[in-house]
Amino acid sequence: MTGTHDFYGVIAPVLTPFGEDGNPDAARFLTHAKWLLEDGCTGLAPFGTTGEANSLGLEERMGLLDTLIDGGVDPKILMPGTGLCALSDTVTVSRHAVERGCGGVMVLPPFYYKAVNDDGLFAYYSEMIEQIGDDRLKIYLYHIPPVAQVGLSVELVGRLIKAYPDTVVGLKDSSGDWDNTKALLDAYSGFTIFPGSEIFLLDGMRNGGAGCITATGNVNARMIRNVYDNWETDQADALQEEITSLRMTVQARPMIPMLKAIVAHYRNDPGWTNVRPPFLPLDAAEAQAGIAELSEQYGFELKAA
Repeated sequence: MTGTHDFYGVIAPVLTPFGEDGNPDAARFLTHAKWLLEDGCTGLAPFGTTGEANSLGLEERMGLLDTLIDGGVDPKILMPGTGLCALSDTVTVSRHAVERGCGGVMVLPPFYYKAVNDDGLFAYYSEMIEQIGDDRLKIYLYHIPPVAQVGLSVELVGRLIKAYPDTVVGLKDSSGDWDNTKALLDAYSGFTIFPGSEIFLLDGMRNGGAGCITATGNVNARMIRNVYDNWETDQADALQEEITSLRMTVQARPMIPMLKAIVAHYRNDPGWTNVRPPFLPLDAAEAQAGIAELSEQYGFELKAA
């Protein structure tokens, strides 16, 4: 698998910490990113949905990316989210990522206008690629219709691959619909496809997937990586069942505030509970109930950074 994909394995869409002043906390961000790599992540996808990306401005995104790279994180394993509604903004942050040597960029479709068709979406990605005009650009499409409400059809993906085979090289499927992921895997052999949840990790690997890009990689990368590393063994189904069950426990509560509450608890750092509006921190009692459930059912603990 590692021989056919530039990105593979367990990739975490990195949580973005905020200080008491509401600004991104670059020091916590870098520390968490490095810890994720120690905990089993093979790559990082900052500024995804889990990272509250669409609550971050352009300068904040680019500044935090600089923090990671200048702080010693290999840019080749970074796949920052760069898809914004304004094409010019997408070009700006994507070009910055390319110039800093990132291995790829994960690009949402423009999601504000809902009544758009495949031709319009194709034009958006085509314009982006042509305006950047750099052979180093590697795009991983980001399909998340439950949130964006603008998706990427199987046919559109194929059209983009055909037009830009050296640039449009992969996709994260956060549809939550295995049938859609399977259709993509069946249609485009060799295309790098990541389910957006570890729930589909084993099924994905058995059908040619590259791993998963998953929110819970922020707290559970080690167990998820164990499935990835052992997907061809007799233990694979049992290991998959365990990470699926744990994921369901976490996502039973608001995902981003819950993940931040877990990090805050195990690092004894209340500042990690800070989120940006429109999110609110998880109620303390609800957070503690979730943490207790994880501990009692799975023996879960987060090793300190």
